[in-house]
Amino acid sequence: MLLILSSCSSDLFQAEQLFYKKQYEEAISELNKYLFLHITDIKALHLRARSYEELDKTDEAIQDYERIISIKPDYAQAFAGIGKILFEQEKYKDAELALLKAAKLDPVDYEILYLVGRALMMTEDYKTANKFFDRAKEINPKDAKLYFYQGMARAYIGDPLGCAASFNTYVQKEPNNAVAVYNRGFAYLHLGYLEYALEDFEQVLKFNPNHTEALAKKGICMAKMGNSDGCIYIQQAARKGSDYAQSNLDICS
Repeated sequence: MLLILSSCSSDLFQAEQLFYKKQYEEAISELNKYLFLHITDIKALHLRARSYEELDKTDEAIQDYERIISIKPDYAQAFAGIGKILFEQEKYKDAELALLKAAKLDPVDYEILYLVGRALMMTEDYKTANKFFDRAKEINPKDAKLYFYQGMARAYIGDPLGCAASFNTYVQKEPNNAVAVYNRGFAYLHLGYLEYALEDFEQVLKFNPNHTEALAKKGICMAKMGNSDGCIYIQQAARKGSDYAQSNLDICS
């Protein structure tokens, strides 16, 4: 009996090591052997679900998460795992429900709170999304992407000052400043804050004069603001291969 238990324990340890080495098929093989004798082991089921996720075998992953819930109904990470998969499948309402359940069970898990906010953004419940981003920020105020999405949420609920503050914090925390400024500019353009967007795209072009997409969006901003010189930049970007510029050439017709 001791020999069998030792062997099973070895299977689980080996599976963990294989998972961290990104050898997911091999990890699943070890977990299958372990779970043959330990069919209700939550840790093993969770590890196998995560391995299936990494292999994009989402049906199998969801089956394992549902198995975990049947064994331990208050296991927040299983609901979170299902919610994450549904979000990636663009089933946003179903993802929201699963993630809200996970957040209720574990209200201090940063990733769960962040994902709830993202799902609520996609279902256009921006006010509640902003609240979840606030809760996530209390736990981990260092994650740059949180401020980007909170900036979007705040814009949609009519808080331009809060929106600008979030985007500015995002830029400060993002290590690749050029990418951050470009993303902020794109968000401002999407939200209709054209003057702010134009400033960002011009700053990106100072970082990198060959940034074709920044050139295209600079032109779009200028054209929408009534400056006909913007069409010159749009056409230049289109000739350089910018899909965005090519799809917006009609703005100058």
